[in-house]
Amino acid sequence: MSGKNPGMNMTTLSALAEPNRMHIVELLREGPLTVGEIADRLGLRQPQASKHLKVLSDNGIVDVQAEANRRIYRLKSEPFQELDSWVKSFRRTMEERFDNLDDYLRELQNKNHS
Repeated sequence: MSGKNPGMNMTTLSALAEPNRMHIVELLREGPLTVGEIADRLGLRQPQASKHLKVLSDNGIVDVQAEANRRIYRLKSEPFQELDSWVKSFRRTMEERFDNLDDYLRELQNKNHS
């Protein structure tokens, strides 16, 4: 990986592996929300929602901003950009392997026809 900390992906992935946290991220894709709004939409109690948001915040996946007496959560783009480049690196590897496989199969075909 291009000098990035590969641990970040594992941290992000493990934080997102929990279904409620994944649902929170899906909700926040549409825009910033308060703890109350998140809890209501997911049918969670506020302390439960707060616990999940703390994990997402500690792992750098969401930002929290205090406005008056409300805490507003929004997604940070960095962990998703890192995940995207991580997935793309797999895609490149797989494409190279398929290209090599194509070459190998062509070679086999040519041997069988000669």
